[in-house]
Amino acid sequence: MNTRENGSGEEPVIRDNRKIDPETGKARETGNGEAEQAEQAEQAEAADAAEQAGSSSAAGAAAADSADAAGSDLASVELAAQLAERTADLQRLQAEYSNYRKRVERDRAVVKEMAVAGAVAELLPVLDDIGRARDHGELTGGFAKVGESFEAALAKLGLTSFGTKGEPFDPMVHEALMHSYSPDVTEPTCVEILQSGYRIGERVLRPARVAVAEPEESTPADN
Repeated sequence: MNTRENGSGEEPVIRDNRKIDPETGKARETGNGEAEQAEQAEQAEAADAAEQAGSSSAAGAAAADSADAAGSDLASVELAAQLAERTADLQRLQAEYSNYRKRVERDRAVVKEMAVAGAVAELLPVLDDIGRARDHGELTGGFAKVGESFEAALAKLGLTSFGTKGEPFDPMVHEALMHSYSPDVTEPTCVEILQSGYRIGERVLRPARVAVAEPEESTPADN
């Protein structure tokens, strides 16, 4: 029967499902093989993409580690600089405190010496009276003990006397009350101690009052 007579305009579709190619005699590849090949290709592409992604991740991690290391080194340098600065500040403060403490101790010692010197200076006339009484033989009995105790107490405060007959005259510690010439001296000499001098440490409370003799002036020979 003719298909056109049946009123249908479409021609029948004939599919060749033979597994053996009649022309070559070889087995034909099926649609499943093509699908497998497509799937393998997709897997290969996925593997390549994963490998590339892994490489990118490793490179990113390495870059991040390098950045962290650089940041850590910079932080260490800054910390060392701050530590050195703070150490220098502490050393400077320690030196300033040490100098301040030494200055305070020195000032305290000076104030103490001045206070003691001021008090002892008022007692020097008493020492002079005790000395004159001893020289005249009037310091006897209980008064002698009192005088000795008084002198010992002042000695504990650092009071010392000076002025010896025959020593060279020193205007820094001697006060000349009498002056003369003598052939027995070769330089200005204290020939008599009129009143002893006193000092505390290096501070002179009163100079020694003395009589001074100088060498005689030589006269020119007669022609």
